Amino acid sequence: MTPGQTTTEPRIRGREDDEVTDATAEKHDLALAAVQRLLSVRGVRSRVVHTIGLKLFGDGRPYSMGLGQCRRFAPELVVRSGAGMVVAEVNVGARSGSFLVSMRDGRDIETVPPRDSEKVANLILSAQFGGLT
Repeated sequence: MTPGQTTTEPRIRGREDDEVTDATAEKHDLALAAVQRLLSVRGVRSRVVHTIGLKLFGDGRPYSMGLGQCRRFAPELVVRSGAGMVVAEVNVGARSGSFLVSMRDGRDIETVPPRDSEKVANLILSAQFGGLT
């Protein structure tokens, strides 16, 4: 880096408007866990990804003031095929609480009402097995 040059903020997974409170993240986590259980019973591999953004201070602030900022982003359920390829990603809408299901087979994002985890699991199964469910 040359004198006078500035750095850009590193891009972390998620956007500023994806930031959620701990309570909201916990609610989303419970909803995604219900879908994950349904998929697991059917032999489908998935995991919930939690993203936390840390921004550390390097300006000589005293240790008692904290080391930086911590931002938590909404959890995401990632579903993989037997070969390890991503089949679908599921998020929970921050305002609506609905499931947002993004398939890797080119379909538009599906919006599924809250508490309808069975429908989410069926959508993912149809994407993974080509509609054989």
